[in-house]
Amino acid sequence: LAEAEYATLGAGLRQAEATIWPAAVACLHFLVLTGWRSGEAVALRWQDVDLARRTAVLPDSKTGRSMRPLSRAACDLLCALPHLSDGALVFPASRGDGLMLGFKKFARRIVVLASLPVDVTPHVLRHSFVSLAADLGSSEPTIGALIVHKGHTITSRYVHSADAVLLAAADAVARRTAELMGESNTADIVPLHVANAAA
Repeated sequence: LAEAEYATLGAGLRQAEATIWPAAVACLHFLVLTGWRSGEAVALRWQDVDLARRTAVLPDSKTGRSMRPLSRAACDLLCALPHLSDGALVFPASRGDGLMLGFKKFARRIVVLASLPVDVTPHVLRHSFVSLAADLGSSEPTIGALIVHKGHTITSRYVHSADAVLLAAADAVARRTAELMGESNTADIVPLHVANAAA
């Protein structure tokens, strides 16, 4: 994304909160801040999130079990979401207990609402995250650890907990992303109240 497109996306996300399933809006926002694959975010469960340590463990990502550092902005976003139970999905479907299978359609609606090109997909957001991280001076191994890109190996010191270098890098990218999207303060994220999310 170009800098102007980040601003447009930020405005679109804020506008979408009134008309699109709140968990889908939050999920897309989370992807922008983290560079995760959409399938990883959609499958994320509260039991795999450790907000105190600012980490999430993905038991079955494309690259196998992996640990991800979480920026303060991503943690703030997660804190604003309804936490129904440890086994519940962080970003629940609008109906039923399963995964939000319609997330890509929701994402497309948000992109259209933001007047962005239709080829701006969650995968494009992942590439944009990597580009921002590189622009901010993160090394290739650090970026690989942030998003666990296929083909990157994570050294053993990254397996159990996020170290200060990774957390600082995650914070730097998320902070810059929030600035570009016109979010002056990530603490201003409004809590989402999803009534009967399993219905």
